[in-house]
Amino acid sequence: MAPALARTIAASPSDRRNLRLMIVDDSIVARAVLSRMVEFGGGIEISAVAGTAEDAVEALAHVSVDVILLDLEMPGAGGLSKLPDIIAAARGARVLVVSSLAEDGAAATVRALAQGAADTLLKPGTGRIQGRFADILIEKIRALGPVAAEAPASVRPARITQLQAMGVEPLSLLAVGASTGGIHALGRFFGELPAKLGVPILVTQHLPVPFMDVFARQLSTAARRPAHIAVEGAMLVPDEIVIAPGDAHLTVESSSSGALRVHLVRGRAASGCLPSVDPMLSSIAGTGLTGTVAVILSGMGRDGVEGAASMVRAGGSVLVQDEATSAVWGMPRAVAEAGFASAILPPEKLARRVASRIGPFHADK
Repeated sequence: MAPALARTIAASPSDRRNLRLMIVDDSIVARAVLSRMVEFGGGIEISAVAGTAEDAVEALAHVSVDVILLDLEMPGAGGLSKLPDIIAAARGARVLVVSSLAEDGAAATVRALAQGAADTLLKPGTGRIQGRFADILIEKIRALGPVAAEAPASVRPARITQLQAMGVEPLSLLAVGASTGGIHALGRFFGELPAKLGVPILVTQHLPVPFMDVFARQLSTAARRPAHIAVEGAMLVPDEIVIAPGDAHLTVESSSSGALRVHLVRGRAASGCLPSVDPMLSSIAGTGLTGTVAVILSGMGRDGVEGAASMVRAGGSVLVQDEATSAVWGMPRAVAEAGFASAILPPEKLARRVASRIGPFHADK
């Protein structure tokens, strides 16, 4: 077995705008291939490499990076068990899990995301780390890096022109949308919600189909309430979470009795996402309910803006996660910049804001 390796590489003063990357992988070949791949992409410099998770933690005490590529299956404690230590030592750097264990449906993937990894990517065999994989890898790295590391044209402050007034009606329905970094944010959000809200809860998290069963089990545990993958025609039940499946949009409609039920819609939404947050929020706006609240957590892109507009026009309220706690401040930022947010807060404070709609927040939940 190759000896553990931890190496830091000095950055050139002329490359201050480059995104700084750390690669943690026990395979010398994989480290070399990944290094060449990301350097070829331009604008990314390899600031550190490590052969074990323990070495990575030590190296992070001496070097500052923006993004960490982490293998999960390594000698010693392994990337998954050491992930919390790596995140703590990383001083804000985002972790992208690149591992053969991160394949669709793997429990290790959802565990890594729940513990704070920002995103995951399946690592193919070393001889196949090229082509489309390289493009996706570089795209994900850049999305997780700070704005300051991007091209100068994209450097701009957030344009938050106004906040909407928060509704005062009793809470009737809660909907949550999230993408990259969302699973960790969901855990923080639901961890601060009262155990009993007395209303149905809808969740759209951007994930492919094979992840969903594991995700539902993990979310049920974190939220301390039942969580189910949406089924066509199922009635909404207070204090139960309904999750959008990976191959359909979760929407709601009124039944003949006036109660709300699930309606699954297939086909791409305007955002290009499947599942998408927009159809979920737009359908809620169409129910005529008062007291509806939507929460937009960490995620890449603009999914949720159109749905948020519909919610606000219908009298609902939309809350978004703040930049400091988001793995990618894309979806929350887009909603806030469009002027549809009533609050921009960390997940725990968003939960307390939601709880305020059912009466005083009780810390003992």
